[in-house]
Amino acid sequence: MTPGSEASWPPGPSAPDTPPAAQSVPSARPAAGVPDASDDKGPTARRMILGSQLRRLREAAGYSRADAGYEIRASESKISRLELGRVKFKGRDVEDLLTLYGVRDETQRSAFLELVDQSAQPGWWQKFNDYMPRWFDDFVGLEEAAARIQTYELQFFPGLLQTQEYARAIMTHGLPEHASEAADARVRVRMRRQRLLFRPDAPKLWAVVESRCCIGRSAATMSTARSSSRCSS
Repeated sequence: MTPGSEASWPPGPSAPDTPPAAQSVPSARPAAGVPDASDDKGPTARRMILGSQLRRLREAAGYSRADAGYEIRASESKISRLELGRVKFKGRDVEDLLTLYGVRDETQRSAFLELVDQSAQPGWWQKFNDYMPRWFDDFVGLEEAAARIQTYELQFFPGLLQTQEYARAIMTHGLPEHASEAADARVRVRMRRQRLLFRPDAPKLWAVVESRCCIGRSAATMSTARSSSRCSS
């Protein structure tokens, strides 16, 4: 996964992390057309894996997106969104598509339907949806599944390397003693995101940070910046 500038949260009055410039998740190519549901990749990655497998089956069977859409009473654009993993799947739709594509083996069909169920499970971050923009759901979902994360920062340390004090100083514009409920929730999200760096299969993190991240800040932010610097070095 390759986020772009992950500036402050919020850089303005209420805006969260800036959206990534580009994102990628390791591709999955299960054998015999069976989607791999064994790894805990999170709902976002599971939808992408499921959509990719359905696209391969459709193309192998020689059907167009319009053909597939007609089968499940949907538009061609919806089939495109399904195959890109951008929307949730319904078990009935997947069953109908598998039948159209000639998938009769019960083991294969069960694997697809199991992945449908798994992809519908909420991620840990979704309980914070009231404090995050809609795009952030996919951002965190892809971050959880990434094998590599690259970021370039002009103003602040990357969110994945910030201490709690540093994050709170940013969220409150240097006034942590006046933190709102929303600011505290956003700090909790940022700290929770950092757990992925301590997993056995943790992604590799590459961060390029401008020197201005450590200069020209308030005293409160500077002290926490020095702490973040020690933690990330």
